[in-house]
Formats: sequence, structure tokens, C-alpha cells
Amino acid sequence: MLRRTSKSSDEAVQATAQPSIRLTFDPRALVRAATAALLLSSAGAGAAGPTSPASAPMADALTVPPGYRLVWSDEFATDGLPDPSKWAYDTGMNKQGWHNAELQYYSDARPENSVVRGGKLVITARKEDLSTRPDWGGQKYSSVRLVTRGKADWTYGYFEIRAKLPCGLGTWPAIWMLNTPVVWPAGGEIDIVEHVGREPGHVFSTLHTADGHGAQGTGNGTQVPDACTAFHDYQLHWTPQQMRFGIDGKVHHVFKNAGKGTSQWPFDTPEFLILNIAVGGHLGGPVDDAIFPVQMEVDHVRVYQAPR
Repeated sequence: MLRRTSKSSDEAVQATAQPSIRLTFDPRALVRAATAALLLSSAGAGAAGPTSPASAPMADALTVPPGYRLVWSDEFATDGLPDPSKWAYDTGMNKQGWHNAELQYYSDARPENSVVRGGKLVITARKEDLSTRPDWGGQKYSSVRLVTRGKADWTYGYFEIRAKLPCGLGTWPAIWMLNTPVVWPAGGEIDIVEHVGREPGHVFSTLHTADGHGAQGTGNGTQVPDACTAFHDYQLHWTPQQMRFGIDGKVHHVFKNAGKGTSQWPFDTPEFLILNIAVGGHLGGPVDDAIFPVQMEVDHVRVYQAPR
């Protein structure tokens, strides 16, 4: 995903033993409005996000590689709150406010913002303030940021998340990954898919490393006209040699390990998964209050790996 940030790599996550994981770092920190405008302008012209010499031409169809086995999944088969053995809640920046001038309060275990219903995980952003909560920071919108940190993480594999994204001016849904220690950007960030409501139907994938992060992240995008009305498979195949990003089996970005060291390729250590809807901010842009509530629905999350 195109997470335009300039956070220094020595900032770390602070977690607590509470049911909500309180990450005090958001790698999309300090996005400049001019950068966001440039990115969105490029997307509107049909171009993708920034690329680097490590980018590669598109390859063949993306599917579960032969011999890979399913090692982790959530099929969202049981109604209620998300499975606490698989998902935690990132609430760590609520009091001081999230980076990028984002406008949402991220809740914990609250069905109004995250619930499993009818075989789908439903993440909902709402126009409301939760002023009675002790960590409320004045936000006028609520949402949720689900993470597998502390529950599961992976090094390499084939990832498939089947989802329907929200639309509407000001929405900023994302399906992405961070290295487990969350040393950014040196540890690497993998943005499987991202979308902003003011560019409906344009979805994009990005990687951030010490060599290229923020506006210099390496990414590419594509048009999915019904991204907000139909489910699609958002896919990543991550090996020691390269990463391939695809939608419904069609590759739109390839990033290769150029053999130049961890500043270009830090992706040989575990990363955890994140699902969220941000509201507004430098990349999310102006917000239309008439759109709320808005939802991202997830049909399944599946992780496959080669036998060890």
C-alpha cells in the first residue's frame, strides 16, 4: 500500500498486556499534503505509485504455488466479535491522535466497529465520538485496526485476503503487514492493497524500506472498477527472491531482491497482518459525512507456506 511516511527507524512499538495491543507507532506518520496530492494526481492519471529499479515486469498468473500448505486462516465462520485467538486491536495512538492527520478513533472489542456476521468480517467506520472512553482524543469518527501481532506472523508465503472495500470521500482502507519488532522503515512494510475513496476503483500495493520509503516507496496500482461493490482476492506471494502482488490472480506489481542488503530487502524476518479503515488524513483527504457508516467486508484470510 502507498503509506507515505517519514517516520525515523528508531521509533518502536510499545505494547501492553491488556486485551488491546497498544502500538504507539504508525508507519504512515507525518505524510505531507503535497506528497499525497502528487500520489493521488498520479493515480487519477492511471499511473501507479512510485517505482524503483527493484521493480520488475509483470509475471504469470498468481495462484497458490504447488506444494504450499495452508498454515493459518480465518474463514469467519462464527458470528460475534473477531476471534481473540487470531486478532488483537491496535488502539495505541487514540489519545494523542493518529499520524497523517487521520481523524478516526480505533476501538477495541466493539461490535459496532468489528464483528463477524454471516461468514464475513465486517469492519465499520462511523461518524460518532466516543468521548466517554478514557483514551478518546477528540475524534469525531470511530473505526478499528485489527492486527495479528502477538498472535501470528510469517516470513515468506502466499497470502490471500478476499475483501470488498469501502468507498466514499475520506475513506482509506488498507490490508498490510509490518515487521514484528516494528522498526520502521528499516524492518520493511508490505502494503498488500490500499484504496482511497476520492479515487474510487484505483487500488495499489507498495513496499517501504530504508532505501525507499514515504514518497519513495516502491509500488504499483491498477483499476478495479467494482472494488467497492464486489469481493476480490488480494494476493501476495513472498519468497526470498521477490514479492508478487496480484488481484484475482492477475499480477500488477513485482519487487525483486536485488542482493544489495537489508536496506533494499529487509524482508527475511516475520511480519504480522493488519486490517483497518482510516478516515481522512493527508492521503484519505476531505471527508463527506453523508457516507457513514462505511464498511470493509472480509470473506477470508489465508496464509500458505512451503513445507520446511
